[in-house]
Amino acid sequence: MSGKKLIAYEIHPHPHNSLKPAPRDRKWMDDTQQKFAYRCLPMVIANQFGWEILSRYHIKATWNGGSRKEDMTVEVLGGDDPCLFTSHFGSGVLTYSIPYLFRTPEGWNLMVRGPTNYPKDGIVGLDGVVETDWAHETFTMNWRFTRACTVEFDIGDPVGLIQPVPRGLLEMFDPVIEPLANNVELQKRHIDWSSGRGHFNDGLAKFDPQIVGRGWEKDYFRASHQTRIAAPEFKKKG
Repeated sequence: MSGKKLIAYEIHPHPHNSLKPAPRDRKWMDDTQQKFAYRCLPMVIANQFGWEILSRYHIKATWNGGSRKEDMTVEVLGGDDPCLFTSHFGSGVLTYSIPYLFRTPEGWNLMVRGPTNYPKDGIVGLDGVVETDWAHETFTMNWRFTRACTVEFDIGDPVGLIQPVPRGLLEMFDPVIEPLANNVELQKRHIDWSSGRGHFNDGLAKFDPQIVGRGWEKDYFRASHQTRIAAPEFKKKG
């Protein structure tokens, strides 16, 4: 199957690739008891759904809660100059100037957002959709402080995520709400699943050794393997 071309033009060539397929693993998921967070297959799939933009710097950003650009300071602790992190907009928004100009196939946009399932205390990534099949302008990844505090991004930390989406995707759908009883087969399968889950949770509560030994139900792990394929690597060309 031939792939659609996603090009990241380097504005200033750099020896290190700042783009990589989003990984499956997360440190906070590793730290959950028996790594139970990985039992949520939809979350594991989402972890890998796109390409991460990596920081080239170790910075410390501090916001005092004010609305002026000067109310945030950015201290560079490591990395190449000039730093791509700035207080550009004010109002507690930390801006990262992405060092690539992206080009997608005709009719495809890029969803640009914070890295998936990477909670970061005190700051949150803001989402945007860019028409990268025609735009010749670069765009930025922006983070909004949630309170006056200090945050750090280290070299190699993900600062953004890109996901190609077809333009007009939402308009392709005709959303409706129906009673579940309208789909007899789906209703039966849902009732069977709900009954099974109730039995399973009851067994866990009563320490039924057979159920406790199973750990969790694993029903959704029958999902199509096609949804679990990670993004390919960017190939660097001269």
